[in-house]
Amino acid sequence: MAERTLDRHHVRSGATREGSRYTAWLAVTPTAGGFPSYFAICENRSFRESAVAEAAAAKALADLVALEDDGTPVFPEGYTGFDDDAPATGDAGQP
Repeated sequence: MAERTLDRHHVRSGATREGSRYTAWLAVTPTAGGFPSYFAICENRSFRESAVAEAAAAKALADLVALEDDGTPVFPEGYTGFDDDAPATGDAGQP
């Protein structure tokens, strides 16, 4: 689990088991007190190992740009959380 404080919120990353798979998440808690809000990360992907899901959540926490006023995470434009989605460099299809 990784932790970070942004604006008026404390953000934690983690993973939860759902059946036989794990889901990565971020928990955002107001520093002034209150209940956390949970946000699923990489929702289009489930993980077979807890450590892999936790690593994905920690990466998402590191990539987090800001939080909206209500604590909703803001990521860079086009962010997917998957390294393989990075645009290719060079000319594709060239011999």
